[in-house]
Amino acid sequence: MTTKLVTVVGATGQQGQAVVAAFTNNPAYRVRGLTRNPDSAAAKALASQGVEVVKADLNDFDTVAAAFADSHIIYAVTDFWALYQKDGFEKARDTERQEGYNMVRAAAAVPTLEHYIWSTLAKPKEEYPVYHFDGKFAVDELIRKEYPDLHAKTTLILVCFYGNNLQIASMRPYWIETAQKYVQFTTYDPQLIIPFIGDVKNLTPFIEAIVSSPAEKVKNGALVIASIAQWTAEKWVVEWARARGKEAQLVRISREDYDKLWPWPRWAEEFALMMDYFQFVPPHDWIEPGVKVLTAQDLDVQPVQTMEEWVESYELPDPNSVTF
Repeated sequence: MTTKLVTVVGATGQQGQAVVAAFTNNPAYRVRGLTRNPDSAAAKALASQGVEVVKADLNDFDTVAAAFADSHIIYAVTDFWALYQKDGFEKARDTERQEGYNMVRAAAAVPTLEHYIWSTLAKPKEEYPVYHFDGKFAVDELIRKEYPDLHAKTTLILVCFYGNNLQIASMRPYWIETAQKYVQFTTYDPQLIIPFIGDVKNLTPFIEAIVSSPAEKVKNGALVIASIAQWTAEKWVVEWARARGKEAQLVRISREDYDKLWPWPRWAEEFALMMDYFQFVPPHDWIEPGVKVLTAQDLDVQPVQTMEEWVESYELPDPNSVTF
């Protein structure tokens, strides 16, 4: 039986590993995983699963084109946060956009390509800028406007809020001994509704559903919303604490004080911008008009782990081990 080649960009990252898992036990596919560091422990673990690990620099078009050669399916994603830690917001946004452009150009030239899956985010809104949205949406626009043949093969996927964002310094619930409760400091309304993917392994059944669905359902630039639940910001933290027999309280503070608490490397500022977007931009404005939207229900996706199961199992890592 002829197997189809699936190329996964960022194969050692959170999304990449979940995508690889959708194919590694399916004899109809073979997987090529792209990474910046094929000598890393994560890359070696993928190789031990039979994944062809290939080094690729998304800033170098020639290496991307070589890595995409002979692919039938490509899962493309960019990592704003790694870029940001090196270069700051503005340059990270511009670099991410260029990386996305390089992948589009390379994918469009692959004669064997049947399906291009691009991991994107919500449509930017000038009044509520979010740097890690901007570059990705520019790539959506490039595909739509300049690459009609690739657009016909494209599924956009919007991977929603990770449950483990709880570990991020500016979102982490801190234990206050004298209050005998966890406190999370926020700049946003605790009743803000957040679309959650939960554990990123829930991305796996979304990918399985996308590649097994009829082309007319998922291609031509359709947008899959990879969300398994909508919880309020308060419920996210309170339910997690309750599963540990504790109470939690969200304390809303000013943006000025919030930014002072975590002044560098400005993670707090970017996440606060994102939460402002969630709060003040209505969901129908998150998506370009005319784009077909598909949900978990539309694709009959069953999560690997529900949010209720997530709160029971998720333990915060040592804050000293978290780099953001």
